[in-house]
Amino acid sequence: MLLAALRRLVGLLALATVVAGAGSLALGALAGVSLTRSLSLGFYAVGSFLLLAGFFVGNRGPVRMRSESAGTVFPLGQFANRRLGWATRDEQHETMGYSAVFIVLGFLLVLFGLAFDRARIW
Repeated sequence: MLLAALRRLVGLLALATVVAGAGSLALGALAGVSLTRSLSLGFYAVGSFLLLAGFFVGNRGPVRMRSESAGTVFPLGQFANRRLGWATRDEQHETMGYSAVFIVLGFLLVLFGLAFDRARIW
């Protein structure tokens, strides 16, 4: 089970790396920036976005939308017809799992950006 999870994580990391690298190289070519600079900035940007997404996904509250009936013309009536319920244990675990995946991918992409960054201090 862990090997399959690691295989999926490596696949997601490869996909994120290719998409971030291709996008940053394209934008870097348009801006006239060097390859290493555009790659480092692209990995930093996408990695930071994934870290933020992981933070916000992980901080989702325990209340979930269960159903929504047809609302009235008045906005207050539309909000009053919504039904809320507590998240199940499976939904809470799923939320934390997504958060962990986003944070791990974001952290690794920031490390890739650090590897391509020639202006680093050390």
